Amino acid sequence: MPKPIRCYDYVNQSYDKVCDALRSNSNAVFHAATMSAEARGGEVAAGLHVKIAGFDVSKDVEILVKYCSEIESKSINKMTIEFVWKAAEASGLFPVMTAQLDIYPITKTETQLDFHGQYEPPLGVMGKAIDAVLGHRIAEASVHQFLNEVAAYLRKSLTVLQDDPSVPVSD
Repeated sequence: MPKPIRCYDYVNQSYDKVCDALRSNSNAVFHAATMSAEARGGEVAAGLHVKIAGFDVSKDVEILVKYCSEIESKSINKMTIEFVWKAAEASGLFPVMTAQLDIYPITKTETQLDFHGQYEPPLGVMGKAIDAVLGHRIAEASVHQFLNEVAAYLRKSLTVLQDDPSVPVSD
């Protein structure tokens, strides 16, 4: 049975600006948000990381955006990005996350990012046992960190563009 994970964060920018940034290249936003320019060194993998018992645990992942849709009406504005991430190496040892990121306006200057995801623990019965003890907490922490980094990246990059559109945005 797939394990669900849900979390949300906010970006203090308009819905239109957030959607424009994600619409133009959501993969680039996800990758830039999760890895510094020095750490990336030209790689296409994003980095997920969490702190567990004082130790940093990280794994490079490949993010594949599968679908992006938008609903615009008088009653609702919402953008949805469906994507999958899996470990860049030894992917059979790690869960594959299937996720949906919903983006919608809260106010004229605030946008909510709402993550809905699910994963199936790898390695059959042994994987389910590991997931029950520690794996689910690692997955939840990874998702929260991922979304926090995406929101922070959007807040920073969109603010820089707003303050001075001639300044290129980088990590």
